[in-house]
Amino acid sequence: MTPKTMFLHRRQVLAATGALALGSLARAQQGYEPQRGQSGKDVIWIPSPDALVGRMLRMAQLTPKDYVIDLGSGDGKIVIAAALEGAQGLGIEYNPDLVELSRRRAQQAGVAGRARFEKADIFESDFSRADVITMYLLPQLNLRLRHHILALKPGTRIVSHEFRMGRWRPDETARIGNASVHLWLVPANAGGDWTLSFPQGGQTVSVPVSLRQSFQMLEGSARFPDFEAQLREARVAGTQVSFGFTDALGHLRRFSGQLAGDAITGSVYDFSVGGARAPFSARRTGAAPPFDGAAPAPESEAEPLGTE
Repeated sequence: MTPKTMFLHRRQVLAATGALALGSLARAQQGYEPQRGQSGKDVIWIPSPDALVGRMLRMAQLTPKDYVIDLGSGDGKIVIAAALEGAQGLGIEYNPDLVELSRRRAQQAGVAGRARFEKADIFESDFSRADVITMYLLPQLNLRLRHHILALKPGTRIVSHEFRMGRWRPDETARIGNASVHLWLVPANAGGDWTLSFPQGGQTVSVPVSLRQSFQMLEGSARFPDFEAQLREARVAGTQVSFGFTDALGHLRRFSGQLAGDAITGSVYDFSVGGARAPFSARRTGAAPPFDGAAPAPESEAEPLGTE
């Protein structure tokens, strides 16, 4: 290559580099706009429709006191919608262009003080502060997160657009057109052996109760001197524990109480005498065993679709 051709080649390279830089500057000035279906780190980007976002926040019972974390926040619309209702929110997004876009849109909406966005990997992030978690991820990703989510404080509300979390069945599902929204409440650990005290026949009786927990579902029995009563309709909703059985007098009783540490306190309803209410208490004897679902999930659990 002669000195002249080397000089011309260098000018062409510099011109091309300058054109690329000007193009990037122009795009930055115009504002980045994502394309539906574009590839991301783990998923493609498809925005949730506004009506579905509204339903997600309604199902989560969002209040201005809540802190919302959106996992894979995309263009930021869920966090911004929550902030417009007075909540605080954080969007975790791996694509830096989407993070900047979300920040601009929060600024334009006047909620930049309540809607933050950070560039991060959801699998390396701490979302223990959340009262509400929203997500639109694939089943395999949901399963990778599931044991982390189940370790959050009881009562944390999890809302997913479309996709579910394997054997952890939703507490509520809604459909809007062809799309689904699923809600889970992170359950407290109610498993183990308990001593249950409640009024029966004019006196307080204490009976041993054993509870086995799988996600939010419970099964177990109450042991009386002459028989063992299997529990009916037993489950955990956040910190609320409920179950029922027929007692030694043949009365159908329904227990509903709040779990705090190793104690449950609440009300028992006697449906054999018109639903009369009385207080009850229960105390756990021994340690709470890990419940089914608390360990990392195998990928084989992933469901191909988020609805059934």
